[in-house]
Amino acid sequence: MTTDALFGGRSFAAFLFDMDGTLLTSIEAAERVWSDWARRQGLDVEAFLPTLHGKRAIDTVRQLGLPGIDVEAEAEAILQAEIDDVDGVREIGGAAGFLSALPPDRWAVVTSAPRLLALRRLEAAGLTPPAVFVTADDVTIGKPEPDCYLLAASRLGVAASDCLVFEDAPAGIEAGERAGASVLVIQATHTAPAATVHPGVGSYDGLRVATDTEGRLILEREAG
Repeated sequence: MTTDALFGGRSFAAFLFDMDGTLLTSIEAAERVWSDWARRQGLDVEAFLPTLHGKRAIDTVRQLGLPGIDVEAEAEAILQAEIDDVDGVREIGGAAGFLSALPPDRWAVVTSAPRLLALRRLEAAGLTPPAVFVTADDVTIGKPEPDCYLLAASRLGVAASDCLVFEDAPAGIEAGERAGASVLVIQATHTAPAATVHPGVGSYDGLRVATDTEGRLILEREAG
């Protein structure tokens, strides 16, 4: 088997993974819950749904500026509905195998989901959370601000600029960029190619990780 090195063969101190749309797909469940909520608020569901991915629920609700609602209470109700509904949540192709090949101290999950929901979805997808696990509960300001990725890198003891971020949504891609990291776009849940300057892959099938003499990570893809 021959492989091609991505990112020009550059080595990274660590890999930082978004969760929803990147390691697992929760679109079916999330859109069921949010569609029900949006209809109750009188929103145009089709126009609204594309705006919610990759951000914290509380930020999505707050940014709508709906009159007469308790933003925190609405976000909590949505969270509970999402915890209750994980039907259709599953890993993105090859994710479990790829993660299992990584040194445990060289990767983190960085998600806009609260911790309880993130753990529920990882369990539903058959994925094990890593030692470094940054959720919406750990930051005051969510994606596209870079705080979550900066925090994950700090907890791993590395610089964010020395990391590779795996992302799928515009808010997360921007967060990775603003953290100074390199970005790989996971396109498994995209219906059309993402409008981005970053390289992308459809799944983890065919991806491999090599380590150099210092234990740094090099991302490779099977050739042919």
